[in-house]
Amino acid sequence: MSKKVYNPSEIEGKWYQYWMDNQIFRSVPDDREPFTIVIPPPNVTGILHMGHILNNTIQDILIRRARMLGKNACWVPGTDHAAIATESKVVNKLREEGISKGDIGREEFLKHCFEWKDKYGGIIIDQLKKMGASCDWERERFTMEPSLNIAVTEIFNIWYEKGYIYRDWKIVNWDPKAQTTLSNEEVIRKDVQSNLYYVKYNLVDSDEFVTIATTRPETIMGDTAICVHPDDKRYAHLHGKKVVVPMVDREIPIICDEYIDMEFGTGMLKVTPAHDTNDYEIGQRHALETIDVFNADGTISEAGKVFVGEDRFKVRKKVAKLLEETKHLIKTEQMTNNVGYSERNADTVVEPRLSLQWFVKMDEIVKPALAHVMNDDIKIMPAKFKNVYKHWLENIRDWPISRQLWWGHQIPVWYFGEEFVVAKDAENALDKARIKFNNPQLELTDLKQEDDVLDTWFSSMLWPISVFDGFGADKTEFNYYYPTNVLVTGWDIIFFWVARMVFGGYEFTSKFVLPDGSARPIEKQKPFEDVYFTGMVRDSQRRKMSKSLGNSPDPLKLMDDYGADGVRFGMMSVSAAGNDLLFDEKLCDQGKKFSNKIWNAFGLVKMWEENAVDKQNDNTSTFTWFESKLSKTIEDVDSSLASYRISEALLSLYNFIWQDFFSTYLEYVKPNYGDTQDQETLKRTLKYFEQVLQLLHPFMPFITEEIWHAMDARAAGASINLTTWPKAGNIDADALAKGEYSKEIISSIRDIRKKAQIKNADKLAAFVLADNPSVYEDFIGKIEKLGGLESIIVSESEVPDAQSFIVKGQQFYIELNQAIDVETKRLEMEEELKYTRGFLISVQKKLSNVRFVDNAPKKVVAMERQKLEDAESKIKLLEESLARL
Repeated sequence: MSKKVYNPSEIEGKWYQYWMDNQIFRSVPDDREPFTIVIPPPNVTGILHMGHILNNTIQDILIRRARMLGKNACWVPGTDHAAIATESKVVNKLREEGISKGDIGREEFLKHCFEWKDKYGGIIIDQLKKMGASCDWERERFTMEPSLNIAVTEIFNIWYEKGYIYRDWKIVNWDPKAQTTLSNEEVIRKDVQSNLYYVKYNLVDSDEFVTIATTRPETIMGDTAICVHPDDKRYAHLHGKKVVVPMVDREIPIICDEYIDMEFGTGMLKVTPAHDTNDYEIGQRHALETIDVFNADGTISEAGKVFVGEDRFKVRKKVAKLLEETKHLIKTEQMTNNVGYSERNADTVVEPRLSLQWFVKMDEIVKPALAHVMNDDIKIMPAKFKNVYKHWLENIRDWPISRQLWWGHQIPVWYFGEEFVVAKDAENALDKARIKFNNPQLELTDLKQEDDVLDTWFSSMLWPISVFDGFGADKTEFNYYYPTNVLVTGWDIIFFWVARMVFGGYEFTSKFVLPDGSARPIEKQKPFEDVYFTGMVRDSQRRKMSKSLGNSPDPLKLMDDYGADGVRFGMMSVSAAGNDLLFDEKLCDQGKKFSNKIWNAFGLVKMWEENAVDKQNDNTSTFTWFESKLSKTIEDVDSSLASYRISEALLSLYNFIWQDFFSTYLEYVKPNYGDTQDQETLKRTLKYFEQVLQLLHPFMPFITEEIWHAMDARAAGASINLTTWPKAGNIDADALAKGEYSKEIISSIRDIRKKAQIKNADKLAAFVLADNPSVYEDFIGKIEKLGGLESIIVSESEVPDAQSFIVKGQQFYIELNQAIDVETKRLEMEEELKYTRGFLISVQKKLSNVRFVDNAPKKVVAMERQKLEDAESKIKLLEESLARL
């Protein structure tokens, strides 16, 4: 402790290695109550960003505290294979090397993917360790490891056999850049400015024409009908007639369908079944031809006939120009249009495309997931997200689960010609195929496995089950750790992941039996007890953080500059559940300064240790007050953490440590210059310091571990994280109140000194009018010491030419031996009176609220009544003083 400035770079790496070497984070089933968290697995290609810092700091706080509460805390880490993101990176890498994915084949391509995963997959894990994440790293899982692949395959088979999984032609969301299907949740909707083109379609064998408004003229070549509403009298004479499609000169019918909105545009719709979900459904009802004018990469196909091979957006401009040249473009208008973009490739507009895909029927599966969240079997925090969750599940569509990728869980389907079997592996597929196709001579070479892989979220859905090998034969760990206690994640993946884990939990674990052979009860089927949604990290201007804006700091650099504890403090100090976090680097600097304050405070106490003597200083009242304040703080922190008000818990601790422990307690008991500390005070102070460190440890693990070890010789492998969480003791309300009064008196004296520019070393005379010694007598020595007073003298009357202040109805005077500016003093007292009257009104309003008085805790109501009494007393004294002035 010889250095005055705390240097986190010298100790953080040391202590993390110590924790790892001594398996502080290790968890195995035993007789203790488990406390389990599974990490939202970051992408294997990812690097740490501010959202990760927020999310994982919260998890670490909860898991470290659980250890200290004596629970068997298990935080399971892992990474997600991130199918689209990883494949895209590997494809780009190979392209730079002049290698094509198609040329090398699936098996060789997957070798490159695993090499990429092995090279880069550990980066984010190392970064999580740097921020202090206390995961059980021996349990690290990967969503494509063999045992998890077996689980995924088994679930696909189960759902197929139950009739939940099916294959069909449907309009899907297509990412032309990644060339794969996307679920609705993977499409980001944005309002963009678009052109609305009014296009002329000539009637067959007539000089008449109809006008169609479209934002997508590049799909005109795929039109197979014009549709009007059957009740639209404007177009009744056109029923059954035909028009000619511009550019391709194909005759198509005018049909009637009630889907049409007569008020939108011209009240007519061009029907392009291959490129719009609603058009496809109209096409199915009217048996229309389906013409796909796009290739998989978003270029025009041979079926488009014009501009073949050219990009769809370049073709949009060329089509508009061609229509204008051929007199088919009537006019163009600007409009705001809602366009879907790929969640994985942010600059790529998603294309509705008719495709043969695999789907999961959702209507029955989601029912338990909806019921058990709405009845709070699973608690969502903040509760406002329950309605978001409910809305999505009540309006859910079938889930497209196939992805046109090679990196991922290959769909366990084997084809024989156009027919197929669903199986657990190739040998099982061959057995099934021989039976299904009545052909015992079939060989594996006759079968071909489905090329597509499953949506990444299909495997992530099983995460809380599969990480404990719930689908394996030995369910010992699953039965012990499942259900997990809390899921901490961003609200933006409530649909992608949270809801799917919920219906996955109820769907699959209901079939698992308990160790005694009995059925698993409903309360043990849910994947987690609670869900804590974090907000989004934004900058101080409320903008979303992004590289393009240059407002997204590098977390590793922040940790280098401020220490992991400083960054954790900075994030958590403004992180109310579910609310966006307005990040400012100054918050991390505040955390760094707090670390340094703790460091220096302990250095002060250690200096006392060197010269401590047996004599007893009179600190009894200080001990009683501080122990009550400490117990009150423990109660407040416990209450906040129990309801996941984690930022509130940290701020309670911060204010207590800085204001009550450092600025008040240590100042009260600090020996005068040149004096020595007594053994009793030193012993109690070290005990208090240890409890403070224990309370702070989940939030700031590194500095608390360092100081805890510096306090005393510790056993090998000991850690503050394995000590017992402090319990609240007796709270002496009278001692608490007197302690607060003494702090207020000292603060008022210091304010007077500051305004009058009087040095702290200059002793002042103090007087109190109509003395009520119970207000301050227990702390009179501390007040005189810290206020720099000669003494506090009882006065029977006002003290002329003295500065005054009021605490708890007591009027105090400080003699400055300076002339008093009466007018300035009057203005100050009037301002204080105005403020106190306003404060009184606010307290009166609160106490006049029957609901507050009847429902608030008795202690809170009593506190408000005390505030009322104090304010009334202060107003009376101020009014009397002003009258005398």
